[in-house]
Amino acid sequence: MRTGSLVLALVAVVTSAALGHAQGQKPLEIYSIDVEGGQATLLVSPSGESLLIDAGFPGARDADRITAAAKDAGVTQIDYFLNTHFHGDHFGSIPELVTRMPIRNFVDSGTIAETSERAVASFQAYAKARAMGHHIVAKPGDTVPIKGLGVQVVISGGSPITRPLAGAGAPNPLCRDVTAQDVDTSEDARSVGILISLGSFRMIDLGDLTWNKENELACPNNLVGTVDLYLSTRHGLNGSGSPALVHALRPRVAVINNAGKKGASREHFLTMKTSPGIEDVWQLHYSLPRPGIARLLETSDPGGKELNTLEQFIANLDDTTEYPLRISARPDGSLVVMNPRNGYRREYKPRN
Repeated sequence: MRTGSLVLALVAVVTSAALGHAQGQKPLEIYSIDVEGGQATLLVSPSGESLLIDAGFPGARDADRITAAAKDAGVTQIDYFLNTHFHGDHFGSIPELVTRMPIRNFVDSGTIAETSERAVASFQAYAKARAMGHHIVAKPGDTVPIKGLGVQVVISGGSPITRPLAGAGAPNPLCRDVTAQDVDTSEDARSVGILISLGSFRMIDLGDLTWNKENELACPNNLVGTVDLYLSTRHGLNGSGSPALVHALRPRVAVINNAGKKGASREHFLTMKTSPGIEDVWQLHYSLPRPGIARLLETSDPGGKELNTLEQFIANLDDTTEYPLRISARPDGSLVVMNPRNGYRREYKPRN
C-alpha cells in the first residue's frame, strides 16, 4: 500500500493536528485495516500505547498491512494484542507479525475449543508466538490496562458480564421480538468482546460473536448501554447483528470490515442502516452481488448498489487496493472518519 500509505499519512497529520488543537490533547487513533474479510484493528491511545485487535489471515500479506498502519501511526511495538477468537482470519498473521515488531502482551480466551486438525495446527502456531510475550486470559468484566483508555471485556469464552456497565442496565423492549437461533459451538460464539472508551466516546468490538450470545448482552436488559462506533460483528454476515443488540446500542457510526465477496449481508446491513440514531455506515469493501449465496445461506442476495453504502464511505471499490479506514475520536464523544482512497472525511459531533 505505497500510495495508500502516503495519502493516509498526510490525512493523519492534518486531522490529528486539528483534533489535538480543538481538544487540547491527542485523540484516540483507530485504523480499520483491510485484511480482505478478516479483522485487524489498530488503536493508538493518547498516551501512545497501542492495542491491536486481531491480525488477519496467515502469511506476509496481512502482516505487511498491519506493519504499514503501525508505521503511519508512529508505532514501533504492539503493547497489547487482543485476539477475539481462534479463527485463522483473526489471528493468522501473528507468527509472521512477531518477526516484524515486538508484541508485549497477548490477550485472548485461553485455548481453542475446536478440535479439527487444521484449527489445532493454526492455534499451535499462534501459541508459539504468544509464548514470546506475556499472556493474559480475558474474563468477563476484566480491563486491559492501557494508559488513558478504557478497555473492558464484556464477553469471553461464551460468558457475558453479569452486571451492567455504568449507565447501562435498562430493560430492552426489543427483546420481545427475539427468536433464538441454533446453538453455535464454534469459536465465533466464544469471541472476546470489548467496549473501548475515551471520556464520553465509546466503541464496541465483539469479534465474530453470534446471534444468541449477542442477545445475552442485550436481553432482557441492555448490559452495555449505547456506543458511538459499532464495528460490525462477524464482518456483517448473517447469524450476527441481532437488532435487539444493534438497535439498543444506538451507534452513530458503523464500520463493516468486509471483503468484496464476504460479509455485509442484506439483513445485517439493513439492521445497521435502520438503527436509531445511525448517521453513516462505512465499509472496507464494496460488497459484490453473489447469486447462489442466497440459496446457500437461505437468505436474500448480499451486495449490489442498494446494499452498499455511498461510494465516498467505501475504502476499496475492488480487490486491487488495500486502503484502511481511519478514525480519530475525542473525549467529548465526537469523531472523524477518513477514507484515504479519496481523501473524504466526515466529522460527527458529540451525542446530544
